[in-house]
Amino acid sequence: MIYRRDKQGNELSVLGFGCMRFTRTLGKIDMAETERQILYAVEQGVNYFDTAYIYPGSEAALGEILEKHGLRQKVCIATKLPHYLIKSREDLDKLFTEELKRLRTSYVDFYLMHMLTDTDTWERLRQLGIEDWLAQKKAEKVIRQAGFSYHGNTDMFCRLVDAYDWDMAMIQYNYMDEHSQAGRRGLQYAHEKGLAVMIMEPLRGGKLVSHLPEEAKRLFDSHPSRHTPAQWAFKWLFNQPQITTVLSGMNSMETVRENIQTASTTQPGELGEQEEAFLQQVVSAINAKMKVGCTGCGYCTPCPKQVDIPGSFAAYNRRFAEGKFWSTVEYFMCTALRSNSTAASNCIGCGKCEAHCPQGIAIREKLKDVQKEFEGPLYRTARKIASRFTKF
Repeated sequence: MIYRRDKQGNELSVLGFGCMRFTRTLGKIDMAETERQILYAVEQGVNYFDTAYIYPGSEAALGEILEKHGLRQKVCIATKLPHYLIKSREDLDKLFTEELKRLRTSYVDFYLMHMLTDTDTWERLRQLGIEDWLAQKKAEKVIRQAGFSYHGNTDMFCRLVDAYDWDMAMIQYNYMDEHSQAGRRGLQYAHEKGLAVMIMEPLRGGKLVSHLPEEAKRLFDSHPSRHTPAQWAFKWLFNQPQITTVLSGMNSMETVRENIQTASTTQPGELGEQEEAFLQQVVSAINAKMKVGCTGCGYCTPCPKQVDIPGSFAAYNRRFAEGKFWSTVEYFMCTALRSNSTAASNCIGCGKCEAHCPQGIAIREKLKDVQKEFEGPLYRTARKIASRFTKF
């Protein structure tokens, strides 16, 4: 296994075990199979395990397995605070204590603000005393490092990085999201600030393996390396030294073995210009059904009405490349889970964005298409519900 150092100098495996998708049978976590996978992963050098309060049964299952085999001191546990459920400082202690009990541990190595949406949300937590609370817990060494996970655009991500002395951040990042979400610019910014950066959705929820268009499959099949699509996706990430750990929601021994083999044999800088050019061919094949030629450059921002233009177009393109469900989830996360909406419907047609778009996109018209596609009655109802949590 290859290791990279976090902000405090600890060595973390470049492959992390994402605990949201443990193997399930009839809706319940298959403890025997999950135990087998975790034991093998630890034996092979994986030492970073990521879970969260809201992952059903995950914290408890992980804690039980680690305690049973005396593995707590051999691994780092990252779990997350559901900040949207916090109304007082007392809630912080209540939920954190519950998580420690589930995990059967006296401390966590990384504690993340789960899906931190924007600086307004962070300010609300600050007013509740989150900074003093984190300082106290770190002084007591029951929280070793603090961070946040994030879905949204690059500019807001960079602002959140600057909002507190974080130890780490977790972002969605893969070869399709190189210039959307936090993107390469956000990754580089966090790295330069000294943060460890953990990657989620390296396969876009499996879509970069199981929902590839035929032309992309043909490209992978014809490449002389014979790497699988998953191996290509992970190698592209492991190739970048700014990345600390890449999470994989592993739930089969086959996946665990393949990912460990890839993580153990890929060094930073291994992919050269030819490999990068090949993956760009794959990206082009996947994007062949794109409805908007947006590159995610961000020149159209900031919008005076806070529309997340690159995020809206990324979700819209994903709708036609991968289907409606996950594109709708992405759009909702990037526009509705904010203290102030960044939806396409906020557009007032001022045209400032179009004056700066190097692609010459008719942004105002395309935003109407995005609104029509995603902002139906269900979206509007869900946004109202979400606003009750984001504006406490």
